Amino acid sequence: MLVESGCEVAFPDAVVRLHSSARTDVGAVRGLNEDSFLAQGSWFVVADGMGGHALGDEASQRAVAAFADLVPDGVPAGAGMVLEALDAANRAVIRLAEERDLDGPCGTTITGIALVDVGDVAHWMAFNIGDSRVYQWDGRRLSQLTVDHSEVQELIDRGELTPEQAQHHPRRNVVTRALGAEDDIDPDVWIMPARPRQTFIVCSDGLTRDLPDAELARII
Repeated sequence: MLVESGCEVAFPDAVVRLHSSARTDVGAVRGLNEDSFLAQGSWFVVADGMGGHALGDEASQRAVAAFADLVPDGVPAGAGMVLEALDAANRAVIRLAEERDLDGPCGTTITGIALVDVGDVAHWMAFNIGDSRVYQWDGRRLSQLTVDHSEVQELIDRGELTPEQAQHHPRRNVVTRALGAEDDIDPDVWIMPARPRQTFIVCSDGLTRDLPDAELARII
């Protein structure tokens, strides 16, 4: 099912109008959909439950629900509120493992983008933990804003793998950071000024594993 929404957020010098479309699909590999999303107000989040851990579907749902509880209604958020939501999402996933008395942790990746107030000026704050991604489309070129927290990305960074080789590496699904793994989280964040007619894609690796960036750009 396609979910579409829109909103306006007022800043002292401008009103930012947003439109979003969101959809999730179980795909062709698993029988259970472990992805969850939030497109609420000016916050857009995707969580991908980790298939190698128990309760991946519920972990992603708990993470997204924790974000939904903190989304501001029609007013700009501060960057600190987004970090607070990430911490709340991590605690929610840890509690899930405790409630079910699991031997090990359950986990989920999380990524997203939120409109935040920086000195009374609209900015975008992108964030991620794991290998789900945020992309930006500028009308001509698709660029990846986030950096994967994964074993293959570390090999790429060291020059031991090319991005093309990483697509088929046997450990391409192994992440190095996730919600629910530790009490303290270590998200990456990027803050950039909001400009007219910006387009972003927030997605799990269920999309990027099957569609290379060039194909995503062609579809857009």
